[in-house]
Amino acid sequence: MGADDVRIAKFDPFNATDAEWTGLNELKNIIEAESMPEDPPESVEDHVRRVRAVPPSMDSLFWLAWDGSGDRVLGMGNTSVMAGEANRHILWLSIQVRPDARRRGIGTRLLRPVAEAARRKDRRLFVATTNSRVPAGEAFMKRLGASMGLSNSSSELLIDDVDEELMRRWRERAHERASDFALGLWEGPYPDDAIDDVMDMYKIMNTAPQGDLDIQELEPTPELLRESAANVRATGVERWSMHARHVETGKIAGYTEVFWLASRPDLLGQGDTGVFPEYRNRGLGRWLKGAMMEKVLMDRPQVTRVRTGNAESNAPMLSINREMGFKHVLTVYDWQVEVDRVFEYLASR
Repeated sequence: MGADDVRIAKFDPFNATDAEWTGLNELKNIIEAESMPEDPPESVEDHVRRVRAVPPSMDSLFWLAWDGSGDRVLGMGNTSVMAGEANRHILWLSIQVRPDARRRGIGTRLLRPVAEAARRKDRRLFVATTNSRVPAGEAFMKRLGASMGLSNSSSELLIDDVDEELMRRWRERAHERASDFALGLWEGPYPDDAIDDVMDMYKIMNTAPQGDLDIQELEPTPELLRESAANVRATGVERWSMHARHVETGKIAGYTEVFWLASRPDLLGQGDTGVFPEYRNRGLGRWLKGAMMEKVLMDRPQVTRVRTGNAESNAPMLSINREMGFKHVLTVYDWQVEVDRVFEYLASR
């Protein structure tokens, strides 16, 4: 079967049939099993809830590639655009084809409507990710003429490997070196009276390595923060945010976040961790990570693994994670390619 035997159809998450959702969910689980074979498949119900929980600030479009019989989804093309003043040149790109259907031109056929959507939205740059366990993704991006802009390490920590004595020492050292700071915790949505603090807090991540990616600094707004909180709730995810505050000035100095889903109780997602440059080298990063881990051990006994990702150029955070016991699992690559270059590729095909 070649690409000519495949039907490309737009997918509407809010009006899709049960058969469409079942086909897309099967594809998603097959693709993710290549990267994380130890993870259980996602249920159709969780998949539907997650995809439909797209915030209003994001415009996400999907196309599915069906086999000739219409029974199987062979691939999916997706592009997402974020509203706002920053990064108005970017679209996020995802092309996925099941392993037994690759090298038949299906990815290229899915790419065409995605590229046409980029033209309609007047965006000039695609950003996409691949990983080291699925070399087909890297090969496809290279065929498009994409350049790799950032390399990231995805790591996992087994809860049984957590050194609780080390976490205690980190806390005690922080009390000595950073006695003028105090930790606070937000469980669930951010409090309305803390929105200004949270906006400042998120600006920390503008200091994280971006490699060669053509990405502008993000400027969080109250609306975007509330959208993010609504999205987290809609997907059933529980978020904990722990922050360090300078007692005298009241300024947020750093933070760390974790995410947990009741339908995947064994796995905890470690999100952003950051400290503003002027407050670094005082043990705040280790204090935040250690205190959060102590809370996880106490209040989330179901968790057996913690998963996180860091730019490979982010030596300070990688050092903290390695001390905690995180082990490298795979490498995630961020790619970028001009939309015009994608059209050149499509014309050549």
